[in-house]
Amino acid sequence: MHAAADRNAGLALNRRLASRERANSRGDATRLDLLMTAEQLFAQHGIEAVPLRDIGIAAGQKNHAVVQYHFGDRESLVREVIAFRASLSERVRVEMFADLVSRGQPQVCDLVRVFVLPLAAHLEEHSHYLAFMSRYITERGGYRGLESMGIPSTTVNTLRPLLGRLLPGHPVPVLDERWLVVMTSTIHTLARYQAVLVSGGDLGSPLETLLEDLVRFLTAGLEAPAGPEGSGGAQRPPAGRARGRGKTA
Repeated sequence: MHAAADRNAGLALNRRLASRERANSRGDATRLDLLMTAEQLFAQHGIEAVPLRDIGIAAGQKNHAVVQYHFGDRESLVREVIAFRASLSERVRVEMFADLVSRGQPQVCDLVRVFVLPLAAHLEEHSHYLAFMSRYITERGGYRGLESMGIPSTTVNTLRPLLGRLLPGHPVPVLDERWLVVMTSTIHTLARYQAVLVSGGDLGSPLETLLEDLVRFLTAGLEAPAGPEGSGGAQRPPAGRARGRGKTA
């Protein structure tokens, strides 16, 4: 099965790249420590809830303005955390995508796998990236806010047009929304897996099995026929239902 080989290759490359980043100069090492500390605190307490001063203190820095010195403000820090981790995922994804293209015509499940497995590689690290991104998606309303951040995601941007070619009968708004569901669902699911693993809990099945099932599940959602409201229009409530009644939180 190509999936296992892809995942192992992704894990190995991610470790090498992370090790290379950690071998930088002292200034770069301080910057990296601040990034990792911010990632952890944001994941645990919320992106808006953590004072920048607390990040410097938690990173062992005496200068209380060290975060502002290296990153400027909160939004720049958030952008740098995502860019650092995304660059690692992107390099893994590029290798997987090149291998996929060399094999011939990809299937929808192949595109999903190329997105999912590089993120799953973060499960093997002592990182809080998945929990951080889960927070980001919840607090910031999904991935859309990343579009203006300059985050390295060339391969991810390539996957969506390819999906349209593989599913030409699906309306563009439907595929756009379903692809966002794939991305957000992947992050939330992997963050849950990591939380279970960190707590010493049992996932119930081997991780590789769960990842392959996640790929199949997301693929089925992408390939499902578009409903009568697939053009993007909002579905109207059944006739006869009084306005303002039956509302749920």
